[in-house]
Amino acid sequence: MDTVLITGGASGLGAAVAEAVAKEGGRPLVIDRQRPAAGLDWIECDLADTAAAEDATREAVARAGGTIGGVVTAAGFDVPGALAELSRQTWERIVTVDLLATAAVIRAALPALKRSHGSIVTVASTLGVKAVGDATAYCAAKFGVVGFTRSLAAELAGEVNVTLLIPGGMWTRFFDDREERYKPGPDASLNDPAHTANAVVFALSQPPGCSVRELVVASEKETSYP
Repeated sequence: MDTVLITGGASGLGAAVAEAVAKEGGRPLVIDRQRPAAGLDWIECDLADTAAAEDATREAVARAGGTIGGVVTAAGFDVPGALAELSRQTWERIVTVDLLATAAVIRAALPALKRSHGSIVTVASTLGVKAVGDATAYCAAKFGVVGFTRSLAAELAGEVNVTLLIPGGMWTRFFDDREERYKPGPDASLNDPAHTANAVVFALSQPPGCSVRELVVASEKETSYP
């Protein structure tokens, strides 16, 4: 496996993907605000700045010698709350990091991905196909990732493999800073991010001409899907 660019690779699903890629002999290259696990190549970037996200992606491609085998857009966050209660800055940051930065990173990586006939895995959510209350920004962003990815797959057919990943809830720090009412309860059935990461590696490993178009990976008792 070649170099794989991973946004949000310092924690959560992104960190699990970086570990899984390394285990398969690939080179994870992380873009994140936070430093990833020791030994991983890393470019610091706040993905809420989409111009900086494009610059960081180009730097990553240059570090990889101009060619990369894959991109996984795992960066994302949410601040639950009613629309009227969220500030404009918070609402727009969620949409920017979760959706607009996804497009920015892929846009900047496309020349390298086309040279290698590489792979893209975008990370949506079960809340990108099923809406719930107090999540207008997150649902808007993740529904957007779903539409963006399906369109991108049609656009790049025959040039780059494109996979839409729809993960359910996972045991990560994603929920740590939430109000208690928005945290999973003690009996919540969440997935191990390592299991989802293995599915990502499977998608990345498909040969040119064979594409895993969409993956839903969740706990068997996931309540937000279908």
